[in-house]
Amino acid sequence: MVKHMPTIKHLECSRCKTHVSAEEPRTLCPTCKGSLYVRYDLSPLRGARDDIARQAAKSPWLGMWRYRSVLPEAKPVTLGEGWTPILASKRYPGVLLKEEGANPTGTFKARGLALAVTMARHYGLRKLAVPSAGNAAGALAAYAAAANIEAHIFMPRDVPFANYVEAIAYGANVTLVNGLISDCGRIVAERKDAEGWFDISTLKEPFRVEGKKTMGYELVEQLGWEYPDAVFYPTGGGVGLIGMWKAFDELEELGWVKPGKKPRMVAVQSAGCAPVVGAFEHGKNASEMWEGAKTFAAGLRVPKPYGDSIMLEILRQSGGIALALPDEKILSSLKDWARNEGIFLSPEGAAATAAYAHLLETGYLKPGDRVVLFNTGSGLKYTDVTALAMQIDRPAAA
Repeated sequence: MVKHMPTIKHLECSRCKTHVSAEEPRTLCPTCKGSLYVRYDLSPLRGARDDIARQAAKSPWLGMWRYRSVLPEAKPVTLGEGWTPILASKRYPGVLLKEEGANPTGTFKARGLALAVTMARHYGLRKLAVPSAGNAAGALAAYAAAANIEAHIFMPRDVPFANYVEAIAYGANVTLVNGLISDCGRIVAERKDAEGWFDISTLKEPFRVEGKKTMGYELVEQLGWEYPDAVFYPTGGGVGLIGMWKAFDELEELGWVKPGKKPRMVAVQSAGCAPVVGAFEHGKNASEMWEGAKTFAAGLRVPKPYGDSIMLEILRQSGGIALALPDEKILSSLKDWARNEGIFLSPEGAAATAAYAHLLETGYLKPGDRVVLFNTGSGLKYTDVTALAMQIDRPAAA
């Protein structure tokens, strides 16, 4: 029987390390407005690693909730998220692709929003609001519908059409904004108090990170409880990168991984919107607002991520790198993987595969290095923007 985690000890500020009670819903640190991490007493779980695998084998439907013992104790709002496939490339012997498009709503956003909505229901919250570049909107709409909670969504007007359609279909209150996700975030911040919304923006509440950290647990378990040499992560808001690093810290505290160096983290952006890359290359501890952000990889069009300083610290701690590629190379990699691997990547996922090819060419990586590339969503959610990038028109009727 898997041991269950005790209740949350406290929330801890990522900046000033202030401890905050988790007895009531929280957004940011009350002292410095830093993002809050969930902290537990992990000592009861040392040595319980194999129990998780045995229990999960009996209940394969558990998905990411196979790791309930390292997640907050609450009744899950679940649509079957997590435990996504990890696929070996046919052409690159060291490459494994983590296929997050297999999640509900077709992207990795299902993990973070499943946990955030689970805890929102646990706290009795009734109205949730989120600014989104697209996929978080669809995920919030789905999980809010499953939990019978109101969802208020703000998206740029030019998001992939699938994101808009699914949010409407799930019954969310959707507002399209003439601008970027930063403009959407400003609207939520300005209206949330008057409207009674709880803001679950990226890194402005503590539980989306907890959902995303399950990607770190999963990839390590799927690799036989060993780290890969590197992890490539398409980076917009960066919650997944931050969540995985938190998972690696917890895995080492638990003693669930073999001793060794953590993977190098590779943050990938588009040359049309690369604030983290710019800060990394200039040795800065925070990014600057990226002016004129433009890329067909909608999830990477985040001109000033809230967790930029956390991501930059992780990249440097891990010996990793941040790099940006032009949309032309991203599109070329998308077509290459579709035609030679049979995988229709999201544009963000194609940014990761393009980055791998680039770092292989430059010698940063060796062909034998074992790396995990994240395809953060199904390419089918981007048919309109990908068709436009490929100059594909719907054939006229005969």
